[in-house]
Amino acid sequence: MATLTVRNLDEGLVKRLRVRAAEHGRSAEAEHRELLRAALVGNEQRTAREQAATRLAEFRRRTAGRGSPSSAELLEESRRGRAEALAGTGEGA
Repeated sequence: MATLTVRNLDEGLVKRLRVRAAEHGRSAEAEHRELLRAALVGNEQRTAREQAATRLAEFRRRTAGRGSPSSAELLEESRRGRAEALAGTGEGA
């Protein structure tokens, strides 16, 4: 593991770090590690979400106007078919 030393921090910032660490039941050093991890890994996760959102928007653009039925319409059609089958009024009755 590497060691990182941070110098010339404002005392107020250090105090806030210690308070936050205490709130999370960690040492100030452990809290510092967690903040760095969240900041750096969090950016990667955000980037992945942004990429997924971009891909989804592109998919929606490509498939727009195809006239696919909505899920509500498909559900209603399914329910109607089951009701007809139970009532014996559908095809094959």
